[in-house]
Amino acid sequence: MQNSDIIYWALVTGILSALATGLGAIPVAYIANRSTVVRAFSGAVAAGMMISASVFSIAQEGIALKSQRPSAPYEVIAGIMLGALFFWFVEKKLSGRDLSFGGSGGSRRGFLVFLAMFIHSFPEGIAIGVGFATGDFGFGLLIALAISVHNIPEGIAISLPMRAEGASFGKCFMFSVLSSVPQPLAAVPAVLAVSFFQPVLATGLGFAAGAMIYLVVDELIPESLAEGGRSLTAWGVMVGLGGMLLLTTLLELVTV
Repeated sequence: MQNSDIIYWALVTGILSALATGLGAIPVAYIANRSTVVRAFSGAVAAGMMISASVFSIAQEGIALKSQRPSAPYEVIAGIMLGALFFWFVEKKLSGRDLSFGGSGGSRRGFLVFLAMFIHSFPEGIAIGVGFATGDFGFGLLIALAISVHNIPEGIAISLPMRAEGASFGKCFMFSVLSSVPQPLAAVPAVLAVSFFQPVLATGLGFAAGAMIYLVVDELIPESLAEGGRSLTAWGVMVGLGGMLLLTTLLELVTV
């Protein structure tokens, strides 16, 4: 493949993977109840989905790089701690503030979920660029397809709390897609500077996983506990975690 072709396909597949995130807004389009119970359960389900994505997808992708970089697992661990530290800092700065996000009634939770997904899209965009930069079109396409598949349930995780708090379907779709905009933006620079981006990919994936896990523990689960109680929160997390694993598994089977 010529360099111009590599850049073209990295950009196109990055855009398509971002659009795939918007598909996650479709299953939650009919949720209109703004009750406390619905909001609590939706937040818990989103928490479970984010735990699943962080542990079974993002962190595992980074650890799998040990075949190329033996230090990759340790870089993932360092990235997880840095991601948690970053979100602790962000949460501290936003503490006590009311944010109007996506028409969701001053929801700081919705904003933080969006921010976590936005951050985690950068290393995924880098992964797409690095995949095509190998010169193996099939390998690059496989990575882009896998990321697109994972983006669909991640769109659900973003849309659930927003929809439960009153945001329209259009806004859920828009913010789901916006959360993945970094993918095409990061894919092209990664192609052009693969020698720089490849060594930091494991740390970046760990950073994204750490940010999402910290958000779940610090924000989503406590709010769900306060609004819905322990049993509802626990089942919501389990439904989200199991649902994310099931969705990604089924989608991967369909796309093979």
